[in-house]
Order: sequence, then C-alpha cells, then structure tokens
Amino acid sequence: MAKIIVNGEAQEVQLPLTLTELIKQNDVQQPEMVSVQVNEDFVDRSEWDGIQIKEGDTVDFLYFMGGGAV
Repeated sequence: MAKIIVNGEAQEVQLPLTLTELIKQNDVQQPEMVSVQVNEDFVDRSEWDGIQIKEGDTVDFLYFMGGGAV
C-alpha cells in the first residue's frame, strides 16, 4: 500500500494506480466538472489515463462554482 494525500486527507492506495482510477475510487461526482492538481500542478483531462500516482503524491480535486451578484 502507498500513502498519498487526497484533498488534504491521508489515503492508502494500491499501486499501480492511474489518476482516472483514483478519481473513480474516490467517487468523484461529475468528473467532467472537476479540475485536478497532482503535486500542485494542474493536469489536463486528456492526460488523466497516463498519470501514474506515486507514493507521497498530493492530489486535489477542485470544483469551481459560479455565482452572481444579489
């Protein structure tokens, strides 16, 4: 098992693991609306299948919300 940080929380995962697989394991809702950072670098959606998660990685799933003035 490898230890990683996902959205600020420690998590143990089985390697090898792609970013796409990690997104599925974390039951990310509406993945098409999520931006992902691995070790503080944004990862383009087209690269998710090719990114291998490694021991000690930090992954953040970022949801952008729109809003308006009242």
